[in-house]
Amino acid sequence: MPRHSTPSLRSRPSAASGLHIDLDAVTLERGGRLVLDQLDWRLRPGQRWVLQGENGAGKTQLLKLLAGDVWPNPRAGSSRRYRWQGESLDEPLLVRDHIAYLGPERQDRYSHYEWNFRALSVVCTGYQRSDIPLAPFTADERSAALALLQRVGCRSVAQRRFLTLSQGEQRLVLLARALAWRPALLLLDEPLNGLDEAHRERMRRALAGLRRTRLPWIIATHRPEEVPPGATHVATLAGGRLRTRRWRAPAPRAPRAREPRAAGAPATGSILLQAQRLSVWHGRQRILQPMSFDVRAGECWVVHGPNGSGKSTLLDALYGDCTVASPGRLLRAGRHVALAGFQATVGRVSPRLQADLPRAATALEIVVGGLRQSFGLLVPPRPRERIAARAALRRCSAMQLAARPFGTLSYGQARRVLFARALVRRPAILLLDEALTGLDARTRAALAALLDGPALAHTTLIMASHHRDEWPQRTSHELELRAGKARFAGALRRP
Repeated sequence: MPRHSTPSLRSRPSAASGLHIDLDAVTLERGGRLVLDQLDWRLRPGQRWVLQGENGAGKTQLLKLLAGDVWPNPRAGSSRRYRWQGESLDEPLLVRDHIAYLGPERQDRYSHYEWNFRALSVVCTGYQRSDIPLAPFTADERSAALALLQRVGCRSVAQRRFLTLSQGEQRLVLLARALAWRPALLLLDEPLNGLDEAHRERMRRALAGLRRTRLPWIIATHRPEEVPPGATHVATLAGGRLRTRRWRAPAPRAPRAREPRAAGAPATGSILLQAQRLSVWHGRQRILQPMSFDVRAGECWVVHGPNGSGKSTLLDALYGDCTVASPGRLLRAGRHVALAGFQATVGRVSPRLQADLPRAATALEIVVGGLRQSFGLLVPPRPRERIAARAALRRCSAMQLAARPFGTLSYGQARRVLFARALVRRPAILLLDEALTGLDARTRAALAALLDGPALAHTTLIMASHHRDEWPQRTSHELELRAGKARFAGALRRP
């Protein structure tokens, strides 16, 4: 593994000026399904592409194919050619180390394998082009890594452990790592997913700074308004084929307002959750400051705030996945009840749950797992469970995915299955942690309509979201978290 000793990023010769990629009649099948159908594409230095397409169109698979992580189907007239440093290559093996990839899937690996290095070390692994440190880092590498953290707006987290960072901080650290890689091509798979407004802007600003270089990048996104300045082309993937054109930034659009019901609105539903000076600690750090509130049947709460403010921790506490610190307490169903009995009445959707579910299980088995409150199945689904799971999948427009392995689904397809898993027990409470993140506009609209529809009119919703246009129309309460402190709006605030 090569070593790098450089005082600064700019002092190193750039490899970004030489990579050309030509895809000709490329076909890709995954799990017996045609993903790319005789696709043609030309990528050149200095181009910055926006890759669009609905969930399941194959965007992530196309990025992996470019990176050399996925191999196309062999067929006459099909080729994937790389031109690099004066050589023409039919295989990506010699250029794979010059292509950097950033996306939620890569971020999940740190949690899955418990890679809890300091943020500075994570960035420095980019110089070694490895996932984990292979050797002590040089002083020049550490200095350059600090400069990159400064460049992406998070130098202050350099000495913190990666898994203690907020999702937004982690994503920016991984962007700095990708830049430390000194890539010839940067692949960005939904890099702004799950980020608050401030971290989205830092990410966009850091990527906009690449306009001063010839480094090409491709960003896959479902939100055109989040594309960083400097994009040159757009490629739309549908039916396995690409349609390309010059990029034109969309006109700014005002966010759709979601106003909670006026304070003092009548409170008629029974109390399902009663927080009394609820606070949560992780080790010696207090994540949530004491807060008190009631959640009643049929209400819709939206929890929002910056990355790291405690939104996911609050939802975990409500579900029972983390302990409320004494002397505070949380009463479920208005009284103390067995936790397992309460959890049987709750449906959950979150990126973390999606990442932890078994990839080899079929979508139908994932939903049956929701019936059993389990991750895997020791016993095959019973006839009644199959019927209930199919009904839930149909409700979420995901019946066509029933037989497919969960790991072969796109991010948005997997999210539909996760909604079906959450709804299969007809829960009294839905806990939704960034549930509409990573979805194309049509899927977002369909699931938003489901949340606002008559079937869930009496279901209590508690939803964490960074995007105000995702708030359900029936939002009744707003809880804003900042540094673990709560500010309430809407009815039923407790003193």
